[in-house]
Amino acid sequence: MELNEAQRRVDRWISQFEEGYWPPMVNLARLMEEVGELARELNHRHGPKRKKPDEVDGDLALEMGDVLFVLLALANEQGVDLGDALDRTLSKYESRDSFRWDRKDGRTDPDA
Repeated sequence: MELNEAQRRVDRWISQFEEGYWPPMVNLARLMEEVGELARELNHRHGPKRKKPDEVDGDLALEMGDVLFVLLALANEQGVDLGDALDRTLSKYESRDSFRWDRKDGRTDPDA
């Protein structure tokens, strides 16, 4: 699914309720909560904090989906086109960081 379609789908879902979009600071708090749940799952899988023997594994993809949903809602509420934002961010990384790490193709920074 394209980001613009994801934003429209989130908007359709939220727009069916009288309350509509939550205020930005509420969505920010929700985003932090969801990122915390994602962090907890990753820490259980790859960090020093292991789950208790009777605890079931969480759904990593669902946790990422929750983060994305809230980010899409926040972008909609703020009038941000996330597709455009991601394009701009990738352009920044491609120009600024092209030679920051060892490249698999062996190319090196021509300005170095």
